[in-house]
Amino acid sequence: MKEKVQEVLELVRPALQADGGDVELVDVTEDGIVSVKLTGACGSCPMSTMTLKMGIERTLKEKIPGVQEVVQV
Repeated sequence: MKEKVQEVLELVRPALQADGGDVELVDVTEDGIVSVKLTGACGSCPMSTMTLKMGIERTLKEKIPGVQEVVQV
């Protein structure tokens, strides 16, 4: 599942990079918890929680059955 998550993050990455940020995959657990690190402008942006939940998490859940939650580390 980690490879599939990485592929989906590649789809999301250009939008984040357009705003000066990026996302790094940290880990994917057996029970579907995806840990990511937001970097650049995204790391300190007050809207990063919305980006994480409404953008990254929603996209991962749509494309990969089994993803339960995305958390920022």
